[in-house]
Amino acid sequence: MSSWNSFQSKPEMVQLDNNEYIFDENGGRGTPASTFFKRLASFKGEPDPLKNKQQVATDGDQKVIGAAYSHTDALKMEQLSLSSHSLSDTLDPTVSKVRAKHQFDIDDDWDANVEHNLNQVVQKSIENKASPEDSLRRVTSLPSTKTPASSSNTNLDLYQTSSLSSTTSKNGLKLQYEKIIKDPSNSLNAIALPQMSSPIEPDVSSRINRISKFKKMLHASNINMNDLKKLAWSGIPYEIRPMAWQLLLGYIPPNAERRVATLARKRKEYLDGVSQVFGSGLDQTMWHQISIDVPRTNPHIKLYGFYATQRAMERILYLWAIRHPASGYVQGINDLATPFFQTFLSAYIEVDPEIYDPGNLPKEVLDVVEADTYWCLTKLLDGIQDNYIHAQPGIQRQVAELKDLTQRIDNKLAKHLQEESVEFMQFSFRWMNCLLMREVSVKNTVRMWDTYMAEGPNGFSEFHVYVCAAFLVKWSSKIQQMDFQEIMMFLQALPTKEWGEKDIELLLSEAYMWQSLFKNAIAHLR
Repeated sequence: MSSWNSFQSKPEMVQLDNNEYIFDENGGRGTPASTFFKRLASFKGEPDPLKNKQQVATDGDQKVIGAAYSHTDALKMEQLSLSSHSLSDTLDPTVSKVRAKHQFDIDDDWDANVEHNLNQVVQKSIENKASPEDSLRRVTSLPSTKTPASSSNTNLDLYQTSSLSSTTSKNGLKLQYEKIIKDPSNSLNAIALPQMSSPIEPDVSSRINRISKFKKMLHASNINMNDLKKLAWSGIPYEIRPMAWQLLLGYIPPNAERRVATLARKRKEYLDGVSQVFGSGLDQTMWHQISIDVPRTNPHIKLYGFYATQRAMERILYLWAIRHPASGYVQGINDLATPFFQTFLSAYIEVDPEIYDPGNLPKEVLDVVEADTYWCLTKLLDGIQDNYIHAQPGIQRQVAELKDLTQRIDNKLAKHLQEESVEFMQFSFRWMNCLLMREVSVKNTVRMWDTYMAEGPNGFSEFHVYVCAAFLVKWSSKIQQMDFQEIMMFLQALPTKEWGEKDIELLLSEAYMWQSLFKNAIAHLR
C-alpha cells in the first residue's frame, strides 16, 4: 500500500467495500471487492475474508442494490439476484447524442450474501424503475397499469391525481396544506402545544419552550438570521424544520413580504426546467445511471420504494445534473436529496414521512415538495461541488484535513493506522462523498444537518471534517486492537444502528470542541 504522499502525487483507485470506490484523476472503474480483499489477504498472509461469497456484478444488464445502503441498518441480503431491463427498452430512440461525462459508480459490485429481511421491499423498488416518459408524466398515484406517455407530452399539469376532498384524515394530509404551500410560515399556526400547566416531563417542557422560541422568531416580518442560526445549532423541532431549513440555506428570504413571490417564482422555474430538459432529448448515460440508482436509494425506508417518490427523485437528479455539466450526475448525490425530500414532505402531512406514499398527495403538494427539494439540494451542493467535479479535489482536501486532525487529536490512533498501512482515503472517501449518510440513519442525518446549516456556508465542508474526526476517534480503542483487514471491515460497517439524537448531539459537540482548538492549525491545508 502506498504512503499518503505517494497517494497525493498519484492517486490509486481501489474499491473498499463491495459497493465503494475511490477514483483516480482519470475516473473509471475500480478493483472489485473480492479482488481487493484477496490482495489484502495475500499481502498480510491471512485468509480471504470474502472467499466463497457470491458476487453480483453490475456489468451489462444486471440490476444491483445499494446506492444508498446504510450499514447502520444492518440490512441482510441473502442470495439476492435481481434482473433489470435494458435501457434501450425504456429510452426514446430520438434521444440526443450522449455527452462525454465522468460517471462515478460507487456501487459497481454488491455482495449477494449480505443478509437482510427486506427482499420484497427492494424487489418492488427495482420493479418500479420507469422510463423518462414516466418521470415526465408525473403521476401522483401508482397506476394499476403503466401506459407510456407520448414523447411529445411535456405538459406538467397533466396528472393522475388522487381525490382528497373527503379523505384528508385518511391520507394524513394537513387541512391547512394550501396555506402552507403559499407561505411556509402558515405551518407555524398549525402547531398545537400542550398547556404548560399540565404535568409533563422536563424534556417535553424544554421542547415546548424551543418551539415557542422558533415560532416567535419565524413570525417576525424580517427574521434575524444570526439568531436563527444560534437557535438552530442545537437542533430544530421537526414541526419547524421545513421552513427553518429553507431560510438557513437561503432558498427563501428572511423578509416576509418577499417570501410568497420568491417561492412561486422558484417553483415555476423548476417545473419549466423539468419540462425543458425532458422535452429536448436525454443524455442516455446520465439517465441510465440515475434510473438504476433511484430504485436502490434507501431500500430499507418505505417512502423511497413508492412509485411517486422514485419518479420525483429522477426528475430532481436529472435536472440538477444537466444544469451542472462540470460534474454531471455522481453517485452519492441521490443520497443527499433524501433528507430534503422527507423533511419537506413532513410539512404537509400528519404522519411519519418515512412510511407515507406521496402518490396520495394532490398534484400541487407534490410539485412544491419536489421543487423545494431540488432548490435546497442545489444550495447544499453549491458549497461542496468540488467534491464531485473531475478528480474530486474537495474530497481529497477533506481527507488530508481529516488525517492531520487525527494526528493532532489522537496520535496513537494515527500511528496505528499508519503501522497497519491503512490509508485515510480508503475508509473516509465515503464519509465525505455521502456526508456520513451510509454510517447513520436518515433521521440522524437530518439532525446533523440542522447544525451543519446553522454553521453557515462551510458547514457541509469544513465543519463536516471535524465531525468525521470526532466520529473516527470515537472508535479509537477498538481500532487500535485490530489489524489491517479487521480495521477495514470494521470501518465499513460501524455499530451505529441503535444511535439516536443524543448520540448525534454528543458527536456534534465534540466536533465543535475540535474546531475551536484546531481550526487555525489546519487552515494551511485548504
